[in-house]
Amino acid sequence: MTAPLVQVGRVVLVTYGPDAGKLATVVDIVDHNRVLVDGPTTGVKRQVLSFKRLSLTKIVLENIPRTIGSGALAKKVAAQDLEGKWNATARAQKLAQRTTRANLSDFGRFKVYLLRKKASAIKNKIAKSVKV
Repeated sequence: MTAPLVQVGRVVLVTYGPDAGKLATVVDIVDHNRVLVDGPTTGVKRQVLSFKRLSLTKIVLENIPRTIGSGALAKKVAAQDLEGKWNATARAQKLAQRTTRANLSDFGRFKVYLLRKKASAIKNKIAKSVKV
């Protein structure tokens, strides 16, 4: 598997700062360490960010010219269903699960504990019946 390349139209996840956890699109490459990103549908303002603050995804928006405006980018994002593509990825599902678990109350964590215990008992019962 090859690493995703930095290119105009590549979707990135901001990992640090006030926009952490939001998606943005690479609009232009400034130099070897920084890119100009814009996320008109996710609330990320057009800004230059370092690669240290970004995580590249495998999603690439097609036909995105360099330095495209925010309005035109918003139309392209909506037309290519970026939100749907992102929600289908394993990383997005894991982040959603992590935030759901973090927002659980004490009783919610207790219910998860009971469900995991029940699932483990069922697995052990099936495994025991297969061995015999």
